[in-house]
Amino acid sequence: MSRYKVAKLMKEAGVWVRSKKKYKVTTNSVHKQPVFDNLLKREFDVAQPDRAYVVDITYVWTQEGWLYFAVVIDLYSRKVVGWSIGSRIKAQPVCDALTMSIWQRRPSTGLIVHTDRGSQYASKAYRSLLLTHDIKGSMSRKGDCWVNAVVESFFSSLKQERVQWKNYQTRFEAQQDLLNYIAMFYNSHRLHSYLSYKSPNDYEREMMKLKKLLNWVV
Repeated sequence: MSRYKVAKLMKEAGVWVRSKKKYKVTTNSVHKQPVFDNLLKREFDVAQPDRAYVVDITYVWTQEGWLYFAVVIDLYSRKVVGWSIGSRIKAQPVCDALTMSIWQRRPSTGLIVHTDRGSQYASKAYRSLLLTHDIKGSMSRKGDCWVNAVVESFFSSLKQERVQWKNYQTRFEAQQDLLNYIAMFYNSHRLHSYLSYKSPNDYEREMMKLKKLLNWVV
């Protein structure tokens, strides 16, 4: 079938081509700040909540410019437990996202927070935040993108299911849509094969009920 025929059929069906957004690097691993050892070691299966978080930052294009979106995901339930959005790719958004997760979840001592080697996570502000809350920092080896595969999978879902179908006019519009995706869809309704096709919220509720039942039986 010729491309002209394809174009005609697409026009009749109201189908159009969507081009990929231009790529923007968000990881600057060329810095002289200290880095953490890899404590996570690709151990993505976590049996208890708030024992291991993964953190990363991505970008969203708006007509006002780039918007940077940092998230914190609990590996136990794949739930987004913290997030922050800003117009500059600095340490503040990732610190704010982690602070939110600490405030919401109240993790116990020994929590591992894994990131890539970006300068934001090697910054003095971020390292101070970990130290204050007795959190163990963990970082991927240089060039190893697979260690943070869970949060990368979240970003992929976010962009395929929401962002790529939008044309945000303002940063505020994008911010509201991103928050809606997390709170009203991803955490509460999106089914995960890893969670036996439950949403993160449903999975955590079911596991909590099971834990209480087992404690009662004992």
